[in-house]
Amino acid sequence: MWAGSAILEVMAKEKTQREPGRIKQMIQVYKTTKQHDKNLPFVLLFWFLAPILIAIALPILLPGAGIVSWILWPLTGIMAGILAAMIVLGRRAERVIYTQIEGQPGAVGAVLANGLRRSYRGSEVPAAVSARTKDAVYRAVGKAGVVLVGEGRPDRLGRLMGDEERKVKRALPSVPVHRVYVGNETPEQVPLHQLPKTIYRFKGALRRNEVTVVHNRLQALQGAPVGIPKGVDPNRVRRPSKPR
Repeated sequence: MWAGSAILEVMAKEKTQREPGRIKQMIQVYKTTKQHDKNLPFVLLFWFLAPILIAIALPILLPGAGIVSWILWPLTGIMAGILAAMIVLGRRAERVIYTQIEGQPGAVGAVLANGLRRSYRGSEVPAAVSARTKDAVYRAVGKAGVVLVGEGRPDRLGRLMGDEERKVKRALPSVPVHRVYVGNETPEQVPLHQLPKTIYRFKGALRRNEVTVVHNRLQALQGAPVGIPKGVDPNRVRRPSKPR
């Protein structure tokens, strides 16, 4: 099953069920992540204890620390430790998810549709697909302009990427176009879990209202995708929804 469709189905089922409390959610995330990340308990313990130890040491190192400092600094350290552990848990859980779907047809689309910030708009449906190799090119629109993301080997994606880039530049000649190749086979590729971070590194060129205009223009030009990656159920493929 296509990774993007599978993730969306799971999300839809979860919405129909009663959502567990915040603590239960964190416990579930921890248990699931720990199955694939054996070092998780030690990493979380380090990030929880480090701020506490620093907070305890500060009253000792700072001159003139009174009883209030001995109370406030450890409390601040505990809160900082909890926050740091939660942030680290979220990032490692995200990385585990990306690792599980990496290499599957449609994995890039799943990340673009569900893993980018609101300043970017991506689609799970590829903009172009090679019928022979099943390599695909996806598109994301954001403050950096248009980002074309290739799923497959760069040496095979050159023509497909070039065609899509020319199509975008004909419609939007003043908008920057960037290329990113996802994978682990060549040095120029980036791992799937690093895709969002790689996209965010591109220099900003568009304002928020311009992002909406560019996205709408490309949506209007986008026809039905030709060729579906192996593993995708054509009956489940939906056109990208129009921005609200």
